[in-house]
Amino acid sequence: MNIGNQCWVFWGIFLYISVCLGVDYDLDDRTGLGRSFDGIGALSGGGATSRLLVNYAEPYRSQILDYLFKPKFGASLQILKVEIGGDAQTTDGTEPSHMHYEDDENYFRGYEWWLMREAKKRNPNITLIGLPWAFPGWVGNGENWPYSFPDITASYVVSWILGAKQYHDLDIDYVGIWNERHFNNKYIKLLRYTLDKRGLERVKIIASDNLWEPITSVVIADKELQDAVEILGTISWNLVSSYYDDLPFGRDGLMTANEPWSGNYVVESPIWITAHTTQFTEPGWVYLQTVGHFTHGGSYVALTDERGNLTIITETMTHDHSVCIRPPLPPYNVTAQNVTFHLKGTFASVSELQVWHSKFDFKTNKTVLFQNLRPIKVIEGSFSIELDVDEVYTFTTVRNGQRGSYPDPPSSAPFPKSYKDDFDVSGNPYFSEAPNFADQTGVFEYFTNLTDPGPHVSTLRQVVTQRPVTWVADADQTISVIGDYKWHDLMVSCDIYMEAVHTGGVFIAVRVDKGGGVIRSTRGIFFWVYADGTYKVTNDLSGMTVLAEGLSGTRARVWYKLTLTVKGNYASADLNGYPLWKNAVLWEPRHGWVAIGTSSFELAQFDNFAIEALA
Repeated sequence: MNIGNQCWVFWGIFLYISVCLGVDYDLDDRTGLGRSFDGIGALSGGGATSRLLVNYAEPYRSQILDYLFKPKFGASLQILKVEIGGDAQTTDGTEPSHMHYEDDENYFRGYEWWLMREAKKRNPNITLIGLPWAFPGWVGNGENWPYSFPDITASYVVSWILGAKQYHDLDIDYVGIWNERHFNNKYIKLLRYTLDKRGLERVKIIASDNLWEPITSVVIADKELQDAVEILGTISWNLVSSYYDDLPFGRDGLMTANEPWSGNYVVESPIWITAHTTQFTEPGWVYLQTVGHFTHGGSYVALTDERGNLTIITETMTHDHSVCIRPPLPPYNVTAQNVTFHLKGTFASVSELQVWHSKFDFKTNKTVLFQNLRPIKVIEGSFSIELDVDEVYTFTTVRNGQRGSYPDPPSSAPFPKSYKDDFDVSGNPYFSEAPNFADQTGVFEYFTNLTDPGPHVSTLRQVVTQRPVTWVADADQTISVIGDYKWHDLMVSCDIYMEAVHTGGVFIAVRVDKGGGVIRSTRGIFFWVYADGTYKVTNDLSGMTVLAEGLSGTRARVWYKLTLTVKGNYASADLNGYPLWKNAVLWEPRHGWVAIGTSSFELAQFDNFAIEALA
């Protein structure tokens, strides 16, 4: 055997012995403590990620909220960050602004107010954060940039914080800076000034740390900016996957709740991995300095309340089971290992630790999540544990952790094939949006038509009249989707009302194949009527691929009923019950959502919406 092989044999024996005997790690507070623990939280928005949650019936909606926010039950979140709606597409949909127009204020639009109240109801100590991902067009004054007039932007954001307190008794703790790729020193300083001027000194500013640079170096170099910015922070996106699966980043939440029509929801693994920390710590606890990485991969942290309690969390997740959307995860290796912890200083007298364990089994699907094991004895300040790959452990002096549960929710079911909505606002008093509609450009809100005492008193109205300030490529048209993405043969009808004289245009559509940040490239079968007396059928939202067109006799400020029927490769439509065109030939797309919308950012109304899906 040559020298090289002898060296490799020796190294293999050494590695085997070191793994079997274990590696020692000290946990000691005598050298001082580390950073303060501010809590673990998640983000609703960025965008419209909680859209379908509000449409769940009880008791399922409250159960979902308990898994997210109820202390010592599920994720037990300590922070909730929400989107300050800006009337724009911000990933999976649009969220309404509290100020569509400069002279408009309404602090009951959308669902984030409700969500914050529900979180506070379950955990009065939860930290609340607001962040705008986009702004109504008037804030940019014609530019797709919110910082050309920073005083206007600061006043707009501060008004949301004041409204949260005045109308919902919600104290916002932090406000974030738009957006993750840009920041503006002048605006941040002006925002701090405006907050203080309005008596909101307690509200702190979080600056983006998406790329760490250049914000970190700029803050370090600017003393005034240092005084204005409290935190550079990140948070888990997203809180709950309550948006249609086929929108971007489907099922990327801590849990999934996107079937309000069935009541089904799924408590995903991130709920219980979060619980490994949140159920055994509180904001204000402090990290020990003696924490870090295991010799054979994985990491460990330890926190204390400085009153004798200790919580240790270990993880040995392998690389390919730890990848997030961004940033890229550098390569690393994890192997099974024995470790020994030595508790020193204040913790030397600890004699027993509670144990909670999660083990991912990606081969046989026998994953175990947040299991309470027998306590582990600490002998003369030490204990040992064998760590396998893809495991998370919590060792703690805290004794009241709980794996909360409810009876299984109803089984998963597709969107109803027969669906109607007359947009009667009396059935949804707390929310401004119709159930199950997911706005992708524009905002569609309940509207009470006081000028029309007839059958269209309560309608759904598209209200955005100016292109918003946004970092996502909103379409030039407005659109809201609904239904089952697998639908291909169906009939859709809806009463429509164009408010823009001469320039108005409205559509209903089927087989809509895209949403989210790629909404501009959406295809489908779109049936348009215009206030100039014409119609057309297109194969795309942008209207470039025309399948049929002609005269319709339609005009603004008159109600019309549109009906669109698609079977196989053929489509036809009626206007007020009379055939307008038929047998338009189409090949792609083969399936998709149903949608309503307008030809531009304009006011228009919809009523008596109905779907009959054939297949």
